Amino acid sequence: MVMNRRDFLKVGAGASGSLMLSLSLPGCSGLPTGYEQETGEWRPDAWLEITRDDRIYFTLARVEMGQGTYTGLTTLIAEELEVPPEAIEPRFAPVADEYKNPLYKLQLTGGSTSLATSWEPLRTAGAEAREMLIRAAAGVWRVDAKECSASEGRVIHPNGIDSMRYGQLVELASKEILRGDVALKPAAEWKYIGKQNRRLDARAKSTGKAVYGIDVSLPDMAYAVVTRSPRYGGKVQSFNGGEVRAMPGVLEVMEIDRGVAIVADRYWRARKAQDALDVQWDFSGALGLSTPEVFETYRKAADEDAGESERSEGDIDSVLANAGKVVEAEYSQPYLAHATLEPMNATAWYRNDHMEIWAPTQAPDLGRIAAARVTDLAPDEVTINTTFLGGGFGRRLTQDYIEEAAAVAFRMDRPVKVIWSREEDTRHDLYRPAMLHRMKAGLNNGELSGWDHQIVGPQILNWYVRNAGPAQFPWTPKFLYDTLGKVGVWAEGIATPKDISAIEGAIEYPYQVANIDIRHTHIDPGVPITWWRSVGYSHNGFAVETFMDELAHEAGQDPYRFRRRLLENEPRHREVLDRAARLGGWDSPVPEGRARGIALMRSFGTYVAQVVEAGLEDGAIRVYKVAAAVDCGQVVNPAIVVDQIEGGILFGLTAALYGEITLEQGEVQQSNFHDYPLLRQYERPEVEVEIVDSTETPTGVGEPGVPPVIPALGNALFALTGKRQRTLPLKADA
Repeated sequence: MVMNRRDFLKVGAGASGSLMLSLSLPGCSGLPTGYEQETGEWRPDAWLEITRDDRIYFTLARVEMGQGTYTGLTTLIAEELEVPPEAIEPRFAPVADEYKNPLYKLQLTGGSTSLATSWEPLRTAGAEAREMLIRAAAGVWRVDAKECSASEGRVIHPNGIDSMRYGQLVELASKEILRGDVALKPAAEWKYIGKQNRRLDARAKSTGKAVYGIDVSLPDMAYAVVTRSPRYGGKVQSFNGGEVRAMPGVLEVMEIDRGVAIVADRYWRARKAQDALDVQWDFSGALGLSTPEVFETYRKAADEDAGESERSEGDIDSVLANAGKVVEAEYSQPYLAHATLEPMNATAWYRNDHMEIWAPTQAPDLGRIAAARVTDLAPDEVTINTTFLGGGFGRRLTQDYIEEAAAVAFRMDRPVKVIWSREEDTRHDLYRPAMLHRMKAGLNNGELSGWDHQIVGPQILNWYVRNAGPAQFPWTPKFLYDTLGKVGVWAEGIATPKDISAIEGAIEYPYQVANIDIRHTHIDPGVPITWWRSVGYSHNGFAVETFMDELAHEAGQDPYRFRRRLLENEPRHREVLDRAARLGGWDSPVPEGRARGIALMRSFGTYVAQVVEAGLEDGAIRVYKVAAAVDCGQVVNPAIVVDQIEGGILFGLTAALYGEITLEQGEVQQSNFHDYPLLRQYERPEVEVEIVDSTETPTGVGEPGVPPVIPALGNALFALTGKRQRTLPLKADA
């Protein structure tokens, strides 16, 4: 059975024996009132359910991958509904238009947007429900609703003594009309926003009750592994299917688009059979280049093409021609894998002409398209059940693992779980793109007179639009999916949003200088890429903030004060820079053998500055302390903000010290944590985070901790050794 939104409501209400309040979330729909002018249909965007026995369910339209949406977004509803956040049980949303991210018009979680896009809509939803319940109670008591109040899941009579539970009022409240004029609680009355520190998912995760994709278990479930081409784009030529099919426990051996899948009754048996599988590949259309060729391609492209102008102010050519000193530098960064601790997996079950999928995905609507693409099913014949995610970092925005599970399960008469090994996850990831930056700046008597930044590399939309285009128009015939994707790329910046993945973090250059020229030279070597935590800010942050350090050095000025002087018109940048400098003891003596570096970046609307204290020990780089100041607007949950900034710092340090995917004739050379390591516990530095008090609209914190720490560490190493490192990862013996 295929459930649309109305069916979902009916089934949900019937199954729970409750009445549901459907609430308008005007900010999410793109329509100011949630009312669709053409059809006259009211289309709510999120769902709050209150049962007669006082259970409260919140349908969470964003996934939970550790970043805190489960708690943070629930807190917004709870605050206005006048119940503790713990009284609400979040449930992951099904695929539906109402749950699309309004910034992307897709149902995806990414870009540190969950809180920012939900801040007002979800509070409005909670407030609307509260007012409907109050009006229902006032009708029973025959009193003025304005004299009633709500608290702890009850409506209070004007006499201050009598009260009614929310559960007693749901039937009457469901008949109330949404008026759309509800007033949100003033900040002075907040009980939970800014004060709530508990995480609602902590108990389930610490006791093993939280269900991740890897935990899904179904009756008679089989397991599948996939052998993929070692070089991207390679095709299966032949394989010994008969021999492998005869092995113990093997149920099926089949070719799919990405390679050869083995299905067995046990996971280990599938892996053992994979060892015996012998696939002959056709590499005629496969990727064949090596890492040095990638950067040779970039440099050649940069020489021949100045790139598309992304920001141009003043007359950079004239300023540089007449500058007292011109400083030039080239920076490069490698491909990076995501290395989520929960490897890629998905479980699919095809029965009764319908497919049901359980997956840790950041984009369930794209997952539905991915499944439809490789089966005979239409998108609305595919149900996606989203689970908890054991790390996302952008990797699970691409749905290749769901595509594989759907392709295999469609040919089986039982549920099938596809599991990637760590090695497969590393070698068949879609990577953070390798990038090249050419920087040039003019200095006149220590004053910055011009800034020139040429960014060289691919953009992600070209890879992502394959399923994203059809997900926006799921009624499109399948044979037009690829055409739709190509149109999406062609219409980029016109009918579809401009892809800023290559330039973000560069075009927002905050420092005060009259002459700026920022360009992007688009060149794509064909290595598969996707979003990676903090996306373009991760590589542009390194180039911009390292070059600023170089300019301070060339100008003979302190790096902190050099930046500060150029931020006179940017008070929020300057505030976090000052706080980080104080927190990191910038002006205090550095212990012997150590040095400090500083960097700053506004990403996803959040301002973060960091001071890194680092040194060299036993031939290795050692980071002792990171001090971070963050301005993310109004804070909903301070503990989650600190956790996310700390997590971003450790993620960024991993990339700075170890992150590097290399290619040899088209094959990825790394395979597991021994050659693609994560920062170990013993390497963890002391981290101190200071949050700026703010009444500004909240912004995301999942990614902004990453960008500044990489250049701040590089700048600290320069201060220590006098050697400037312009290529990542950083080396102790550079």
